[in-house]
Amino acid sequence: MPHTLAAPAHSEVIIKKSRFIGCVQPMADRASAQATVDALWKQHPGAAHVCWALLAGGQSAAVDDGEPGGTAGRPMLDVLRHQDLEGVLATVVRYYGGVKLGAGGLVRAYTDTVAQALLTAPKVPLQRMAALQCHVPYALEGLLRREIDAAGAELGAVRHGTLVTLPLRLPESQAAAFMQRINDIGQGRVGWGDM
Repeated sequence: MPHTLAAPAHSEVIIKKSRFIGCVQPMADRASAQATVDALWKQHPGAAHVCWALLAGGQSAAVDDGEPGGTAGRPMLDVLRHQDLEGVLATVVRYYGGVKLGAGGLVRAYTDTVAQALLTAPKVPLQRMAALQCHVPYALEGLLRREIDAAGAELGAVRHGTLVTLPLRLPESQAAAFMQRINDIGQGRVGWGDM
């Protein structure tokens, strides 16, 4: 079962006078990852490189940021994959110490920095979410909202037309029981549609 991180974790490694500052953190998409990297550049204007790897479904990325190709981003991404993580951003800020590490040394430095941060990172199981859309008469809207809240589901943008349409997300494992409960409460007046 894939995991994600509950909170960011940090590490710092010094190799031949180069300083590598690592961070692993939960991250949903590439736009958020890019914003995080941009913020790191502002925090570390004297850094030589800010390399990063994002493992987030179809939005994954591996960026070497000027290091020789394949020596930073890809090895960092491999560490995340090896740990069976999803929705995680790994960043490493490098301050160059004046001694070249070579391709092998760079790969080791970046992977070690990410691995060190992951040692203290709080991991949580990643739950697959079901996206549902419920159509109810206006009279049932309040009741359905309370049931959605009680189930800990995430309510989307409600639309009011002939019926009230309530899009929601909840863990896949709870979807069938939730739908059954709503169908029982609604006494045949509840409709379900695809999102």
